Amino acid sequence: MSDLSLYRNIGIFAHVDAGKTTSTERILKLTGKIHRTGEVHDGAATTDFMEQEQERGITIQSAATTCFWKGHRLNIIDTPGHVDFTVEVYRSLKVLDGGVGVFCGSGGVEPQSETNWRYANDSEVSRIIFVNKLDRIGANFYRVVEQVKNVLGANPLVMVLPIGTESEFKGVVDLLTRKAWIWDDSGQPENYEITDVPADMVDDVEKYRQELIETAVEMDDDVMMAYMEGEEPSMEDIKRCIREGTRTLKFFPTYCGSAFKNKGVQLILDAVVDYLPSPTEVDPQDLTDEEGNPTGEVAKVSVDEPFRALAFKIMDDRFGALTFVRVYSGKISKGDTILNSATGKTERVGRMVEMHANERNEIESAQAGDIFACVGLKNVQTGHTLCDPKHPCTLEAMVFPEPVISIAVAPKDKAGSEKMGVAIGKMIAEDPSFRVETDPDSGETILKGMGELHLDIKVDILKRTYGVELIVGEPQVAYRETITKPVEDSYTHKKQSGGSGQFGKIDYRIRPGEPGSGFKFESTVVGGNVPKEFFPAIEKGFKLMMDQGPLAGFPVLDVEIELFDGAFHAVDSSAIAFELAAKGAFRQSMGKAGPQLIEPIMKVDVFTPEDNIGDVIGDLNRRRAMIKDQEPGPTGVRIKAEAPLSEMFGYIGHLRTITSGRGQFSMEFSHYLPCPQQIAEKVIEAEKERKAAKAG
Repeated sequence: MSDLSLYRNIGIFAHVDAGKTTSTERILKLTGKIHRTGEVHDGAATTDFMEQEQERGITIQSAATTCFWKGHRLNIIDTPGHVDFTVEVYRSLKVLDGGVGVFCGSGGVEPQSETNWRYANDSEVSRIIFVNKLDRIGANFYRVVEQVKNVLGANPLVMVLPIGTESEFKGVVDLLTRKAWIWDDSGQPENYEITDVPADMVDDVEKYRQELIETAVEMDDDVMMAYMEGEEPSMEDIKRCIREGTRTLKFFPTYCGSAFKNKGVQLILDAVVDYLPSPTEVDPQDLTDEEGNPTGEVAKVSVDEPFRALAFKIMDDRFGALTFVRVYSGKISKGDTILNSATGKTERVGRMVEMHANERNEIESAQAGDIFACVGLKNVQTGHTLCDPKHPCTLEAMVFPEPVISIAVAPKDKAGSEKMGVAIGKMIAEDPSFRVETDPDSGETILKGMGELHLDIKVDILKRTYGVELIVGEPQVAYRETITKPVEDSYTHKKQSGGSGQFGKIDYRIRPGEPGSGFKFESTVVGGNVPKEFFPAIEKGFKLMMDQGPLAGFPVLDVEIELFDGAFHAVDSSAIAFELAAKGAFRQSMGKAGPQLIEPIMKVDVFTPEDNIGDVIGDLNRRRAMIKDQEPGPTGVRIKAEAPLSEMFGYIGHLRTITSGRGQFSMEFSHYLPCPQQIAEKVIEAEKERKAAKAG
């Protein structure tokens, strides 16, 4: 068995186009995993192996690979940057012990890097920061460091300073050793020399080095006391302190360079080994009960514990379903039987493989701290816990965002519909933020996802990978309904038809809930007028009706229902009678509670050159956007706004027209808000017509 202290499970995450995949390529080249680097813009990057990724030059799936540096084993996951695929980043961070946050030297902290940083904070992942693309026009390392402090509220610990900027960028000064690493222009990572600090940088280096040491020694009281008495701490002590501060998220060691030009990548690899935690140093995962509440036990990272692992990703390829697994404790070998605690079924482990992008090497066994893929597991889904059948347990599950946009699709021919069913089944298993429903009235297939790009890629995969040609409808917005005023009401369900009848009377109050609170039911019945055993049936009746609102049949959000009185009959009352009473009550009272249509509002982040700012803001205002903030940057202005999703379809084409192709934007779901009256009327009318057309 191998030594766990030599393992590093890390992810590389950042905003779109900050250079994650390029950085991964450089790391693989330096560690000898690949012999020539492939470029993203040529569609030849190792980890971007889907056709769609190669064409668009973006990363869609997270890809896993393993390499070695200075005797340490690095399991690396390259994640996507586009907001539509955030779920890939989220689930990768969940199983990693450390990460490298890549920021663009000129773009700085961009919207998607904020979201990913927030996910990493939620998952308590230690990170180092790499400010990339310092050879680009407008790049400024010090400005990005300030943004990390102000925008992310994080504490960057500057470890290196850049030598020269933009086209003059030559290398970096390592503050700890006071040595300059200078690369030549051959573009080869190994062509560098280590020399003394350039004379014009000596003062800066001393200033930043002092800050570095002062921040680091706070991690150890003894070292700090000695330092305050004028004693310079040893290199071992400084590194130990930095490691501790990184592990506890007190600060984030910050590096810089240019991955594309192969400058500064060695120092990142050294930092991963020196400062990011091994699997045994991170807080162990909590074990939970079936409802997801912590039991107080943890999955200790050790080979001697029972086997516990999390399936964090499922990928379908030409050899069958691959399940990516992170082992937290114990060990597993080919041929073992494991229990899936989510389904209660056992499965036999067939082939086990170590992944390098889409190539695979067979392995015989894996142990705590490993990330591997299993071929041919049947009923495993993302987030399921795999464990030893003698020691069943559940690891903390993953939570995925709700989709906000849907399109109706139909296969072009009969043969396509069977193929489509199978293909979509596989795609749902791979991507938990992608949902599919069948419209009960029209029989149409509705695909739901996180944004236009997300669904666009799914339709493309269906066409190319599975050979299903689709007719695609217009995108639909996920409207919802809610209520605006409280109502107190009573409803009696009575039915007499020979033999025992049905009887249930309920007195209830319906009132608007807090935004985002969903459905709440409580009972304040005293004196046993409605027996306790009927409460679940009443709650179930109301809950089932929440799917069909009174205005246009959209699902209802944020409603509180209080049952305060009622009556029952000793013979005729039953659970079904009270469930029907609740359904009748919902139909009777929701129309009186001031029903209102609400629409999804998106957090929109637009980047525009200064010359076009007036046009862009004018256009956003026409789209009913609320401008929240404007932030001037070196190459343009960033506008933060909130806008209804219904107004933002096809926005990227429009923005490019206004800004001559230089504008960019990203958006993600924020919250629901009431729809203006005239728009609500149109939506309700259109929905009624759609339903009538289907019924006809």
